[in-house]
Amino acid sequence: MTRRIRLIADDYGLAPGVSAAILELLDRGRLTGTGCMTGFPEWPDAAARIKPLCGRAAVGLHLTLTDQPAVTGRSGLAPGGRLPPLRSLALPVLRGGIDARDVHAELDAQYNRFVEALGRQPDFIDGHQHVHFLPIVRTWLRGHFSDAGGKPALRGAPALGHAAVAPKVAAIAALATGFNQSMARAGFSIFRPLAGIYDWRQPERFAPVLQAAVEALPERGLFMCHPGHVDETLRARDPMQGVREVEFTVLASDAFGASLARAGVEIMDGKG
Repeated sequence: MTRRIRLIADDYGLAPGVSAAILELLDRGRLTGTGCMTGFPEWPDAAARIKPLCGRAAVGLHLTLTDQPAVTGRSGLAPGGRLPPLRSLALPVLRGGIDARDVHAELDAQYNRFVEALGRQPDFIDGHQHVHFLPIVRTWLRGHFSDAGGKPALRGAPALGHAAVAPKVAAIAALATGFNQSMARAGFSIFRPLAGIYDWRQPERFAPVLQAAVEALPERGLFMCHPGHVDETLRARDPMQGVREVEFTVLASDAFGASLARAGVEIMDGKG
């Protein structure tokens, strides 16, 4: 019996090379969908390129609260107009040191840019550096999508137990404590369990982590990935660079297609 899994790429819209690689993998049927970063000047063009795929691919919103320009400009969240590093965000947010209104305004702005460009709400929502697990973002999600129906799906907590990345997975799982249960009670569907977490500074680990997920993920389980082509825009915006080329090459390869066939696995499309 065929087992279906979700492969979703993060960071569509981060840079033209990243967006192009993701579109190519979607066209090849190697991805279920992608989460979009809507805060960059290139977003309207990137949105126009992916809009024809809406419905066939799952097109989501990749909420961004770290390391990039703030859509809302200067605020208590982004005093200089730039969102803080994760280490400067998580504890102040958890301790109430950043006004929730500033965070929610930024999330509203990113959501509104998604809807304005694509004419629809996202199929799912997740977070750059997993910021959607933060309590302040959970509150925004419950408030923004308070109606009984029509809620986007949410990326859930990671699966535990992979020895090679146990500390990283455990840290993310700790941030996500209670997320699946509380958001399901609020009426959201949850993509779970989450796989694909590894130390991206060691690109050679991607293929084994992907293969392990193909073999072990249950029906509708989720694998997150970060494929892309490196361009000057990416070099200026994000430290995760060459590994994106590695991920793209693995996902596009005939070997990966063969591994799916051997495992009796299919990649879900956006209708699943």
